[in-house]
Amino acid sequence: MRPKIETEQNHSHRKPITVLPKRIILIRHGESQGNLNSATYTTTPDYKVPLTEEGLIQARNAGIKLHRLLSNDGTNPHWRVYFYVSPYDRARSTLREIGRAFSKKRIIGVREECRIREQDFGNFQVEERMKVVKETRERFGRFFYRFPEGESAADVYDRVSSFLESLWRDIDMNRLRHCPSQDLNLIIISHGLTSRVFLTKWFKWTVEQFEYLNNPDNCECRVMQLGEGGEYSLAIHHTEEEMVEWGLSPEMISDQKWRASANKGQWNERCPWYLDAFFDSLADSDSLADSDDNDSCDEPCEDQDELVESCSRVVITEE
Repeated sequence: MRPKIETEQNHSHRKPITVLPKRIILIRHGESQGNLNSATYTTTPDYKVPLTEEGLIQARNAGIKLHRLLSNDGTNPHWRVYFYVSPYDRARSTLREIGRAFSKKRIIGVREECRIREQDFGNFQVEERMKVVKETRERFGRFFYRFPEGESAADVYDRVSSFLESLWRDIDMNRLRHCPSQDLNLIIISHGLTSRVFLTKWFKWTVEQFEYLNNPDNCECRVMQLGEGGEYSLAIHHTEEEMVEWGLSPEMISDQKWRASANKGQWNERCPWYLDAFFDSLADSDSLADSDDNDSCDEPCEDQDELVESCSRVVITEE
């Protein structure tokens, strides 16, 4: 029987052990009529823009590739998948076609999630006006520019941040009904900018770094895979050449490689945008006359010792 680990204080109210997803996969929808002809947005609401025939084929092919990845070409029988999907027609149609590659037993569930919808560009879009607006956005900056009657990328960042909080609660409280003996894979079918914002939030990239990111192609997958130490990394599944094409800098790629084997919660001291990039220079030691060596935090406080000790007392029970 499988052992279950729980704290001494938790006998009466047992909480399922949190098992992290093996992969979190971001997929942009297939080719849409709007991608083919921007005039579509002048007569069709953005959320109703459908896939093209090519987009349907792209989605079906993406499903086949995903099945091969999750099953390790058929050698791994212990895996399941949970989908989050944007409410836009092109995203839901992409999900429907991807789903043709999966049997019912492989899919734990699906949730439509409004917070991962496309950036709002306003209502019906007048083509000539939008051309001028997008030129203005290039001068102003993609992240902070807000479309008239629409959103900025910063607005999308806020709702994606809220979605991530809900995602972690779903995982922590086992709302996804995931069996710990099986690999869990979360697949998020969304849009180009939303996917870039998701990665920016997750990996703590800066606004400047976001500005250099490129949109994924239609039905392109970006796979965040859980490393051996408990951190997610793009470098486990993807090559350095791919990440360069996405717009990641050498420092960002180096951080992804570090994450592939880093322990969860570990600090990457070589990552400049975590500290050094925000200062001109920092001295190695405090030069102020009134500095006090007793102000050091090298030694753990008593409360921290008690917390670690209480968390280390575990009981192995069997079910």
